[in-house]
Amino acid sequence: MTRALRYLTALLVDTVSGTAELVLAMLRREPSMPGGTYDRVPREWSRRLLAVTGIDVRTTGLDHVSGLGPCVYVVNHLSFVDVWVLLVALPGSLRFVGKRELFRIPIFGTALRVSGQIPIDRQDRRSAVASFDTAGRLLRAGHSAVVFPEGTRSRDGSLQPFKKGAFVLAIATQHPVVPVVVAGTFGLMPRGGIVPRAGRVEVRIGAPIATAGLSYDDRDALVARAHSAMGDLLDSVDGVLTAG
Repeated sequence: MTRALRYLTALLVDTVSGTAELVLAMLRREPSMPGGTYDRVPREWSRRLLAVTGIDVRTTGLDHVSGLGPCVYVVNHLSFVDVWVLLVALPGSLRFVGKRELFRIPIFGTALRVSGQIPIDRQDRRSAVASFDTAGRLLRAGHSAVVFPEGTRSRDGSLQPFKKGAFVLAIATQHPVVPVVVAGTFGLMPRGGIVPRAGRVEVRIGAPIATAGLSYDDRDALVARAHSAMGDLLDSVDGVLTAG
């Protein structure tokens, strides 16, 4: 069996079985508690897919978030693979804010909804505000929000300008912003790719940026600070990560 076929088989089997387990948990009315089924299943699914595709994830900076509690992770976005990588690399209970189109994919979209991920339509301001309101409730319940503030995947691998929603969310809930960068996934599965290539990925977690005492008027400064921090993290990545 070729690597591509193994990947596609694992993707289908894990998506179907994972979705079934999540739906059963919902029918049993299992609470969405940190560390429960809604956290465990996506992580297991991601670990298997990374293993079958031969993607090795290395994480640095975990000391920055040790004992931190719920936060708003802001991450650069290079590839569809980023989600699997982050589910394995980041600690705590995670809920992703993602494009609404992903939630329309058969089976996969159901898994996203049932596991509590948050759809966002950036073209509809009212819908976007509602999505971040939902994220705020999850933060207060003990989950961290993972947001790609560029709004879409980078077309060339470079860090793009940020949307402000994640930073307004962090200020409104007074939770810290944690800058995170993923390096290496762009070459493994760029836009339009179907089967990831094997290779090494690095995740670097930066120091939290406190939002206590900040107000809505501070949002632009917070955006600029996070963008600068993430740029520094990308610059710190040693060597050139290439696909295997």
